[in-house]
Amino acid sequence: MTKIGYIVGSISSTSLNRQLAEAVVKLVPEGVEVVEIPIKDLPFYSPDYDADFPQVGTDFKAAIEGVDGVLIVTPEYNRSIPGVLKNAIEWSARPYGNMSFSRKPVAVLGGSPGGIATAAGQQHLKSVLSHVDAIVMGQPEGFIQVTPGLIEGGEITNEGTKAFLQSFVDTFLGLVGRVEKAYA
Repeated sequence: MTKIGYIVGSISSTSLNRQLAEAVVKLVPEGVEVVEIPIKDLPFYSPDYDADFPQVGTDFKAAIEGVDGVLIVTPEYNRSIPGVLKNAIEWSARPYGNMSFSRKPVAVLGGSPGGIATAAGQQHLKSVLSHVDAIVMGQPEGFIQVTPGLIEGGEITNEGTKAFLQSFVDTFLGLVGRVEKAYA
């Protein structure tokens, strides 16, 4: 069974991206297990931890390593990624040379009330993920303008957006399958 992890790049209790992630997860077909990989409990990374890696860091790395692919749903902060998400990626790449995202298929998605949504932040995130050896899905790109009523009761209400997100999920699962075969 394919297992997909998802990371929400915001720790806000009112996060639009958490709502988006939870709605997108419902589009994953039966037979695929989906689990959240939380980031809110990770302390700020410091190389001081490398000699005595904390359990929360070990658990986070194991969660990434224990899935076949990772979906990251994130807001954009100041034309980049939230610090909490960058911190999580730092934990995933430590101790040096032990990168949990290595050869891991990753898809990036994000929502915002603005018209260009999270385009700039996603470009930065994809660059960082490339450095930690993730296999980043290039297309389709998922810049979702979250308009009032787009997500109601945990469901995407706009049929065009829902169809796009279904295609996004299906394309990502196809990438995960190809990577599994390539590295089997």
